[in-house]
Amino acid sequence: MNTLNIGDKMPSFECLDENENILKSEDFIGKKTIFFFYPRANTPGCTAEACNLSENYNKLTDSGYQIIGVSCDKPKSQKNFSTKFGFPFPLLADTDQTVVKLFGVWGIKKMYGREYEGIYRMTFIFNENGILERVIDKVNTKDHTNQILNN
Repeated sequence: MNTLNIGDKMPSFECLDENENILKSEDFIGKKTIFFFYPRANTPGCTAEACNLSENYNKLTDSGYQIIGVSCDKPKSQKNFSTKFGFPFPLLADTDQTVVKLFGVWGIKKMYGREYEGIYRMTFIFNENGILERVIDKVNTKDHTNQILNN
């Protein structure tokens, strides 16, 4: 599956967030937007990544960014994850894999010699007009904010 390329327009989608509100791609136009895709809520790497972004939320928003987390967890799992760590940004619950497939972050992964389908940990940064400016495909979960701010 192909991921988005620099210069591509943000894919059009609708998805429930952790509070079961419907968020649409159009909702994110007008501000620079960070979409961070993570495999599963409440796992060590995903927690480190989301907490790093949360701890640096003001630094990121002061730089003009809005932040959106995305995984295929159910809204309830996303809500528990968000509440447990106090995340100030929405978490999309892409249970039918629509958004992850539109962004090209769903595919075959390998762990401990077995293959399975899942989400690639990647981050996409769009400008105010919804045009992709950067893709981070080697995410440093413990220092992701600096990866974003210090291209």
